[in-house]
Amino acid sequence: MGTSNVTHRRVATNGIELHVAECGPADGRPVVLCHGFPELWYSWRHQLPVLAAAGYRAIAPDLRGYGDSDHPDRVEDYGIGPLTADLLGLVDALGANNPIFVGHDWGALIVWDLARLHPERVSAMCAMSVPLFAPPAPPTEMFDRLFKDQFFYILYFQEVGPAEEELARDPRVTMRRMLWSISGAALAGRESPLAAPRPREGTGFLDTLADPPDQLPDWLTEEDVDYYAASFRRSGFFGPVSYYRNLDANWQGTKDIPIDTISMPSCFIGGALDPVIGRSRAGIKIMEELPDFRGATLIEGAGHWNQQEKADETNAALLEFLDKV
Repeated sequence: MGTSNVTHRRVATNGIELHVAECGPADGRPVVLCHGFPELWYSWRHQLPVLAAAGYRAIAPDLRGYGDSDHPDRVEDYGIGPLTADLLGLVDALGANNPIFVGHDWGALIVWDLARLHPERVSAMCAMSVPLFAPPAPPTEMFDRLFKDQFFYILYFQEVGPAEEELARDPRVTMRRMLWSISGAALAGRESPLAAPRPREGTGFLDTLADPPDQLPDWLTEEDVDYYAASFRRSGFFGPVSYYRNLDANWQGTKDIPIDTISMPSCFIGGALDPVIGRSRAGIKIMEELPDFRGATLIEGAGHWNQQEKADETNAALLEFLDKV
């Protein structure tokens, strides 16, 4: 079963429409797959048919601002309130009862907050790449103190205009460099290019990424890059980057909710070489305090894009979790 078995449609939810890819039996237990930055439903192309073959109803939306979904034009439209309402409206519109939510990267952040804000709507959850994030202060304030005069992409993303303009100049170059630079193949035996110190002034996001080789690794084809590039050429990057512009507001809206509100079965899957995890393992320690945390799986050789780089290993870990909840 390949992606030819995946069906596509637009679904009205929370005042917008989301493009949704689906695979599997209509009466299967729903698993909602939430992508990260800068990704699409396509990032789950290796999971959709495998989940379907196991009897699950796999549902992978392009999140708002991405792909063929609607693209609201205000920064505040990309806060955690609208993002979680989109997902709840989506499962209601699809009649997808008792859903399990899986999120990678920004999708993980959304699912963590969904589990805190609406725990009664989340029967189980799996986060990939980004552990539970519960900082003691507004995130941008912490990053500002930590990086001082050094470039840090999240701080660069805060101003409307420069980041999305830079990324949109050549979406194919952007996606090729992004997908390569924080993959396991690029990071094996070397530090993430994102970690190299650079001055905050005069540095752009693409300056921090490595040039990919002429021959891409086996997990990433030129056709894959073409798919991403064509989508971002149509949509631009304002919406995706604006997720980051809501980090402080999201923190304000969730900081007083105890983490043990996440009492449903939960797990974590990530790449052992993922720089997000490498920057700090504190998030894994925090997750271990959750009432029903089923464990963390770190996949050897995988970087940030674990569900694409090491699809078989990711699928095995995900199915092991799903089959027990």
